[in-house]
Amino acid sequence: MTQQLPQAPSTEPELTGVRNFRDVGGLPTVDGRRVRQGTLYRSGHLAHATGEDAAFLATLGLHTVFDFRNSADQKLEGPDIALPGVRNVNIPLSDPADGAEFWTMVRDGDLDQLRAILDDGKGANRMIASYRSIITDRTGEHSRVLHALAEESVPALMHCAAGKDRAGLSVAITLLALGVEREAIEEDYLKSNEPSRRYKVRRTDTSATGMSAEVMELLNPLFEARIEYLRTAFDTIEATWGTTDRYLAEGLRLAPETREQLRERLLEGAGGGVERV
Repeated sequence: MTQQLPQAPSTEPELTGVRNFRDVGGLPTVDGRRVRQGTLYRSGHLAHATGEDAAFLATLGLHTVFDFRNSADQKLEGPDIALPGVRNVNIPLSDPADGAEFWTMVRDGDLDQLRAILDDGKGANRMIASYRSIITDRTGEHSRVLHALAEESVPALMHCAAGKDRAGLSVAITLLALGVEREAIEEDYLKSNEPSRRYKVRRTDTSATGMSAEVMELLNPLFEARIEYLRTAFDTIEATWGTTDRYLAEGLRLAPETREQLRERLLEGAGGGVERV
């Protein structure tokens, strides 16, 4: 017995405790199709979702929430709220020990300490290195996500802490597999910089000194979605595998029939509609 999936709302909601939420439906593919509304969402973490937020999310008919945070992230923010009938899958895309001292410094360090670890492009270089390593070192995790989407796990919501880096890359990779235009992927990625979507920077010192303009400027490379970060990921795919198709086939082990099944589930005009079994 099958159940037709609900249609996504026509306007984007204002969620109180969930940052950076959006439906990526409507993005165009290179062959003239579009991502189907109501099948793939992205956001920041769900740990602080209000009752109203949860009630809205429950209307989406979600099958799976993919949480790309590691255990350290979850300890800091808390676990996602439970949504009735929704499967929560945690697939960490970063090691909780990786950079623990660095992130402690970001939260607790004074101005001189922040200058030492972030000034002169060091913050941006760290982000670029992170994007590169997620592409080369997390092929198994991204393969798991794409296979799950192709098999049954839609509608799906992907998130990390802020919803811009680990979730941003996972959404971008999914969109590449669907054949979405590169420019459209970049435009969606950059939406995370809109003021209402931005992750709220956490600092122990919340005074004018601890949150000064210079401190925020030093932290900006860590909390902005910058196009050079995403293009580093694309460049790494091409440098390592030669083409996107080879990356999907050899790096992510995505067989042609599985990729087509993914397109059937997530693209408009790709068969008789998406159904949940």
